[in-house]
Amino acid sequence: MTLRALLVAALSLTLAWTVQAAEPIVVKFSHVVAPNTPKGMGAEKFKALAERYSGGAVVVEVYPNSTLYKDKEEMEALQLGAVEIIAPSLAKFGPLGLRVFEAFDLPYIFDSYAELHKVTGGPLGARLLASLEPRGIAGLAFWDNGFKSFSANTPIRAPGDLRGKKMRIQSSKVLDAQMRALGALPQVTAFDEVYAALKARVVDGTENPHSNFYTQRMHEVQSHMTLTDHGYLGYAVITNKKFWDGLPGTVREALARAMREATEYTNQIAKAENDKALAAIRTAGTTEVHVPTAEERLAFKKALLPVHAAMAPRIGKDLIDAIYEETGFDPDRL
Repeated sequence: MTLRALLVAALSLTLAWTVQAAEPIVVKFSHVVAPNTPKGMGAEKFKALAERYSGGAVVVEVYPNSTLYKDKEEMEALQLGAVEIIAPSLAKFGPLGLRVFEAFDLPYIFDSYAELHKVTGGPLGARLLASLEPRGIAGLAFWDNGFKSFSANTPIRAPGDLRGKKMRIQSSKVLDAQMRALGALPQVTAFDEVYAALKARVVDGTENPHSNFYTQRMHEVQSHMTLTDHGYLGYAVITNKKFWDGLPGTVREALARAMREATEYTNQIAKAENDKALAAIRTAGTTEVHVPTAEERLAFKKALLPVHAAMAPRIGKDLIDAIYEETGFDPDRL
């Protein structure tokens, strides 16, 4: 073998050893809900796909149930680069000055997952994710949780049944206006503190998709729930833009593919998981579940629809009208 050939062979072995010896890229994925919720399951699916598609170049560490960062901390941690991926609820973007995301909090703006996905899966959703970039955030996907039900320790049959009740909300001007439209008293409470607040009667009730309500054991401390489906709770999966842009191209492509497939999986299972949780709530027998009549549901819609107009100056009337056009919603038909 020639000297040149020996040198080439030695260089090849050195490069191979270097690749093998390189430490994998650690991606910390922090979230605040239980592993057996749609978001929790989606995070685990992303972990499995990302590690497979990257050929071991990436290790994803998933931290559920606020074990790494709490509800109020994770956005700042992401921007500082202390965590690589989070999936905050869409209400969390208002405090960043991104009020457009608060459109998702508007009551009864979506009547079904099909209507919702016309927005999150289309050009309008892509535009919203792109608006995060000036804040040092790359938007990767929208993930569903589900539609929310009201709960309390007294029956909820009409909007007036929530009058005077202290109702837990996320920090959101829209959700604040929603509760006030019902005569309720909105109480901002971190997600990981809701169970204790309900148990201690610091708050009287709340709103949740069924998977959150059940996995956080709220059915143990709430005697009544009404299936109002009045609002949507979803998440934006986001990453630190500097981290994302600094990844090797092949690794970034592998993670993007994993995220696309994890998103499809999460959004497929969201309704099924919430249906399963609702069945478990009924089986537990500690919470009376009321299915509203068409007339009762219409009464809630009529009580809450004025929130759209009230919040238009904050969110942007053009955006709300664009969502109406995309979904076919006509507020004048009510």
